[in-house]
Amino acid sequence: MVISVNGSPITLDLDTILLWVLVGLVAGFLASHIALGHGLGLFWDIIVGILGALFGGIVLAGMLHFSIAIAGHPIISSIIMAFIGAGILLLILRLFGGRGYRRRAY
Repeated sequence: MVISVNGSPITLDLDTILLWVLVGLVAGFLASHIALGHGLGLFWDIIVGILGALFGGIVLAGMLHFSIAIAGHPIISSIIMAFIGAGILLLILRLFGGRGYRRRAY
């Protein structure tokens, strides 16, 4: 299946989906540990990372014309943009979210 994003064709096959999951896992894991101080679990780290990649790719790169290009493999640039997007999303969530559940130290 081929979809078009900003005029660029993207092929959705198993390799692309696994790459999105890998980038989401790394970015979500790093962002949740830095922004929240603890991880969210494997599933939620992947979800936060993928949402952060979408936020970083659409809002930061598309609307604000902010991009990062690192010489080497393009996955590194994708992970950094996803990390920035996931970090911003987690900080917004932490800012507007309620106190929620907090563990007590005994």
